Amino acid sequence: MTRQLTFDLPALQTLGRDDFFVSPSNAAAVAMIEGWQNWPSRKLLLIGQEGAGKTHLAHVWATLAKAQIVEASALSRADIATLARGPVAVENVPAIAGDKACENALFHLHNLTLAEGHSLLLTGTGEAAHWGLSLPDLTSRMQGTPAVPLGPPDDDLLAAVLMKLFADRQLNPRPDVLAYLTKNMERSFAAARRIVEALDAVALSEGREVSRKLAAEVLAGMA
Repeated sequence: MTRQLTFDLPALQTLGRDDFFVSPSNAAAVAMIEGWQNWPSRKLLLIGQEGAGKTHLAHVWATLAKAQIVEASALSRADIATLARGPVAVENVPAIAGDKACENALFHLHNLTLAEGHSLLLTGTGEAAHWGLSLPDLTSRMQGTPAVPLGPPDDDLLAAVLMKLFADRQLNPRPDVLAYLTKNMERSFAAARRIVEALDAVALSEGREVSRKLAAEVLAGMA
């Protein structure tokens, strides 16, 4: 089969509130984000598996609260005093475990942001007790922060996530593709992302539509 020349173009991600599908597995997290002005101690941990929607909800919250978003791994290079002058969302906190400079920076950002009367959102996978942070004072503050989980996807949410991933890549799968994938794929957000990426690559390189047959081939190849 003749393969077409392909270009690895980035998917256009839409991260607005209207693009986030609410289901029983994430309804509590959405409610907490939308009710951010009532957070106990003005801070919240948003936890969930890879691809669960933490970044999407962080952007939703940043819009609502007029907050800045920063990766935890970038904190050692950030101007902490300037960041603390408004609400802040810190993404992927577990990634800095063992990085003394970043842990110290987050500790100071946590204290300064709250002292200035602003709110702080932090994201990560799993419970804070398992993040492996080495700074005791930071660990105690993370463990003392109220947490809300983004649960594993149910059928409706998994289908909605797939639809969004397809839309981000401007793909139009045949109607039976979503039902087939939700029934046969690994039930995780990370798997959904990998599958859509693979379908996009094959459909583009081989000039094929995203059909049930192609979905079955991709799943078989990933097994």
